[in-house]
Amino acid sequence: MKSFAFAKPSDFVPRAFELFSKQAEPRYSLPSFGKDCLAGVIVGVVALPLAMAFSISAGCTPAQGLYTAIVAGFCISLLGGSRYQIGGPTGAFVVIIFGIVEKHGIEGLVAATVLAGLMLVAMGLTGIGRFIKYIPYPVTTGFTAGIGVLIFSQQVKDFFGFHITDGSPEFLEEWSGYLSHLTTLDPATLAVGAGTLALIVAVRRFFPRVPGAVVGVLAATLLCKALALPVETIGSRFGGIPQKLPLLTAPSFGWQTARAVLPDAFAVALLAAIESLLSAVVADGMTGDRHNANMELVAQGIGNIASAAFGGIPATGAIARTATNIKSGALSPVAGIVHALTLVLFILFLAPAASAIPLSSLAAVLIVVSWDMSNLPRFARILRRAPKSDAGVLLATCVLTVAVDLTFAVEIGMALAVALFLRRMIACAGIKAENDDLIAELAFGEIEAGTAREIVALHRSDIEVYEITGPFFFGVADMLQQTLRSVAPRPHTLILRMRDVPAVDSTGIAALESFLAQCRKRKIRVVLCEIREQPRKALEKAGFLAAVGADSLVAELGDALELAERRAAEGGT
Repeated sequence: MKSFAFAKPSDFVPRAFELFSKQAEPRYSLPSFGKDCLAGVIVGVVALPLAMAFSISAGCTPAQGLYTAIVAGFCISLLGGSRYQIGGPTGAFVVIIFGIVEKHGIEGLVAATVLAGLMLVAMGLTGIGRFIKYIPYPVTTGFTAGIGVLIFSQQVKDFFGFHITDGSPEFLEEWSGYLSHLTTLDPATLAVGAGTLALIVAVRRFFPRVPGAVVGVLAATLLCKALALPVETIGSRFGGIPQKLPLLTAPSFGWQTARAVLPDAFAVALLAAIESLLSAVVADGMTGDRHNANMELVAQGIGNIASAAFGGIPATGAIARTATNIKSGALSPVAGIVHALTLVLFILFLAPAASAIPLSSLAAVLIVVSWDMSNLPRFARILRRAPKSDAGVLLATCVLTVAVDLTFAVEIGMALAVALFLRRMIACAGIKAENDDLIAELAFGEIEAGTAREIVALHRSDIEVYEITGPFFFGVADMLQQTLRSVAPRPHTLILRMRDVPAVDSTGIAALESFLAQCRKRKIRVVLCEIREQPRKALEKAGFLAAVGADSLVAELGDALELAERRAAEGGT
């Protein structure tokens, strides 16, 4: 079947496997491998502070972030449908993961990650994932901006060095805690954080090809070490990073845990699908390549399941790291695999050095990430230039993301978007009497003279023509009954013209059936004309066309008028 992706086996060939096929163009070579290795090392260095920072902000350990970048990053590059995608932990997951850990603990996080992985695999295998692109722009912009606000909020404690031991994950309570602990601000921590932030901004401004996050964290670490500044580090809070790779452990969780985290797992899967496909689209735009969405979602699912099995957290395609990969000269998924291996080497040989990284410098990195995610210029542009209804959806999604949670915000945002869409469809649809329009067209010479007889016959025989415009679905079905009630006096024949009805649903069919029954009860003949393909097939399958009668279905309005006039003259049906 065309609607299911698994009917096309070619959709499930990872891009990495294509490198060594006979049809590969251009053929993969040793120079190509050299370019991929260089790009992979660069992206690995960029991913290092981000993976740790995202994990810490989500309430997990820095090692879990690194394990995720290694395991999920490797799987996504090896099995994915994009040549350039870099997978790993991202800022979009920070809020969701934090909430899962707070409510359900690490067991709940493992369950949510595995379930989300299974959902992603199912999306890819069934082709359902392609509908992700239909999520309205105000909804995606709203929850992304809201996530940016929450990420920023979570960094305030480490950035300023507040001594808060009983913090709340709720946004308003969190800020209330900050205000009540202003006197605990640590000047040294603030100086390190502010200095890192300033350096990152300066590097991005004047040396855009240099990874600002790496420069900022490295400079802050060296400065703190040289001056022996008394600031909190990865080592002082987490005891450093284990200098070994994690062991494979079969994820274990109970049915009750799975049920409890199911909504969160759905949110993780939805967000992973959105961000990974968006990242793949960005990569396509930068390279002229074309990703395979179905294979990409399957790879994302496998990557998340593998991440949970090795003690990691949820992962997806990372837009910034993917763009860095391309700019660094990557040619294939080999670069993503090298990126994962670079992080492996860091854990094996340089993990002790990570213990000295100040947490305030990682907070500064995430403040920059939160700014990028919020994209305030785009947010403001929608508020200024988009229809007020879209601006309302944007604000509602953003506020609910911040004040309640992401899952609820997306649900409400989608519900509002659907309601607005229905409202617009209803506004575009309608049922109008065409008699006056036909006479007006004749008066202005827009109808051939030969149809004058039909117009005259129309009124002489008391024949009414009504045209349905727009999709005939549950939102407009009641209009048909209202139209019948407004018809007075009772006409001999009522013609329904359906040339502008692109689709009809079951509610529309039910309304037509009720309309036909009421017409027959009032002894009004019904003729249908100019029915398009989808409505014709749907009405035929439902048995409505058979109920109307083949002799009451005509191709053109002129034929319908002639039929109605002939029946009226004969006094029959």
